[in-house]
Amino acid sequence: MESARGERPVLVLDFGSQFVQLIARRVRECKAFALIVRHDLSLERIKELNPLAIILSGGPSSVYDAGAPKCAPGLFDLDVPILAICYGMQVACEALGGRVEPAPSREFGRAELHVLSTDVLFEGVPVSSTVWMSHGDQVHDSGSAFVSLAGTATCPVAAVRHRDRPVYGLQFHPEVAHTAFGSQILSNFLDKVCRSKGSWTMEAYLERAIADVQRRVGDDERVVCGLSGGVDSAVVAALLARAIGSRVVCVFVDNGLLRGGEREAVVETFGNHSKAELRVVDASAQFLNVLDGVTDPQEKRIRIGHTFIDVFRHEAKSIVGAKYLAQGTLYPDVIESGGSLDGPAATIKYHHNVGGLPAELGFELIEPLRDLFKDEVRRLGLELGLPDSLIWRHPFPGPGLAVRCLGAVSPAKLEILRQADAIFLDELRTAGLYRKIAQAFAVLLPVQSVGVMGDGRTYENAIALRAVETDDFMTADWSHVPHEVLARSSTRIINAVKGVNRVVYDVTSKPPGTIEWE
Repeated sequence: MESARGERPVLVLDFGSQFVQLIARRVRECKAFALIVRHDLSLERIKELNPLAIILSGGPSSVYDAGAPKCAPGLFDLDVPILAICYGMQVACEALGGRVEPAPSREFGRAELHVLSTDVLFEGVPVSSTVWMSHGDQVHDSGSAFVSLAGTATCPVAAVRHRDRPVYGLQFHPEVAHTAFGSQILSNFLDKVCRSKGSWTMEAYLERAIADVQRRVGDDERVVCGLSGGVDSAVVAALLARAIGSRVVCVFVDNGLLRGGEREAVVETFGNHSKAELRVVDASAQFLNVLDGVTDPQEKRIRIGHTFIDVFRHEAKSIVGAKYLAQGTLYPDVIESGGSLDGPAATIKYHHNVGGLPAELGFELIEPLRDLFKDEVRRLGLELGLPDSLIWRHPFPGPGLAVRCLGAVSPAKLEILRQADAIFLDELRTAGLYRKIAQAFAVLLPVQSVGVMGDGRTYENAIALRAVETDDFMTADWSHVPHEVLARSSTRIINAVKGVNRVVYDVTSKPPGTIEWE
């Protein structure tokens, strides 16, 4: 049977790979539904899920070590297509008669792959192409059950196919962009081996999500949706408005820590062009009061979170018939918090949404995006007709500008930061760079420096500009913004923002730094 999402899933068994979410995203880009599950998921549960295919991820272990992670016994006896990647290939080959040993030369980075045998997996792939390797062990002897399909200079058995079962192995990583024809290989596996219908689309997902909300929410019941101004909550609100119209009440809390034009953009999108009811709560004085004199970033976050809960609770009590709370929980949040029934058990982070609203509010949760990655949420937003300016807006931290105004927060400092931030983003848009950068913003530093403006000496604030490029926000590299764009940004900020006489650019990657400064 199909899953509740309307699709037979491609199960991605996670052996600890840093690329596991990327594997799932690439599968979904091929219009097949991928679910990340733990590596030792029971055979009974796998049968219940009725997968279209199974993918074994890479991982940091060695298959010959004591306690090395293995999949459920009998997995390879299922009549289900299996694609085993890196460590996954080693697990598959060892289980089916092959031999895995340390590689004579570790292979990390790009390698030249040579296709040795014509096979459906490599249709449309050149005889020689670049792939991405990341392994210290490799299959030395695949045994008589496997046919070798491709190799590199240092890894003769880099791709295999089982002679009798629908089991394929790749020592390289087709999911990373550095593998030139990785998407083609994954597409071949899904379309030609698994006979995928290619029906995982945001159009189909939207139809199912709307139907699910309509089935769940009664005619006399209402849903409360906390709007933040970001894309996730905006897509949730637009989806609910499409499903139940004015029975969704969007609550937007103006905490005084917003970007320039944030409140106006939300009112324009959801107040003037949506069936949803919009309530704007101006609590800026309340938030700034609790932040007065606070310099520790963690204390800022705690106070902002508690204040948001108080404000939201007060407003929610006034909504007659409110039974549900809608949250913009995404699939990575579910994975990383250990919130998935079949997912990896290790908790990477504690997940909370809408300020971590407590259970005593008495709402039942509606999370229509919990199966989606960020790029899918953006596509869903486009399907819902949300404006590009909102869909492609850069991420914004929950505590807002409070964690970009280093040290104590004040209305005057926030206004300086708001103006500088708007100028920097405007210059990036003008240069056609905004969509190419994952996140960009300004930071008001807690230092002043000497400057000269006109014929006078100044002693004023310094602004740091930050722009990063990343796929997953877990790691990031600083963006190499052209010097002329940085120069224009600096000149405009210093000329237009009173109280600033110095602008610097942050060239720190993550790690060792974080994306935000606090």
